[in-house]
Amino acid sequence: MTPADFSRCIALCDACALACNRCAAACIGEASDAMTRCIGLDLDCAAICTTAAGAMARNSENAGLICGLCADICQLCGNECATHDMDHCQRCAEACRQCEAECRRMATA
Repeated sequence: MTPADFSRCIALCDACALACNRCAAACIGEASDAMTRCIGLDLDCAAICTTAAGAMARNSENAGLICGLCADICQLCGNECATHDMDHCQRCAEACRQCEAECRRMATA
């Protein structure tokens, strides 16, 4: 595959990383112990999404492996965020679901 083949997945990874960072910042501002897991998963998800986008952009031989891991972490983060009613968590959950689906597709390509 060429980096151009990864363009949709890269865009969704970038969007997910942004949503996760925004969600983490908002959750920190709420200063609730109930949001601790959400914050941790947001930060993990943002980091792996950024890593996956970079691997795809440079056509790394490990892009498929990284995308598979990214999909798993997006699933965890999306599931957690979906349990919270706040708009930022719901937006993050949706971004995670979209990124997860595309990363799973890329991991098996």
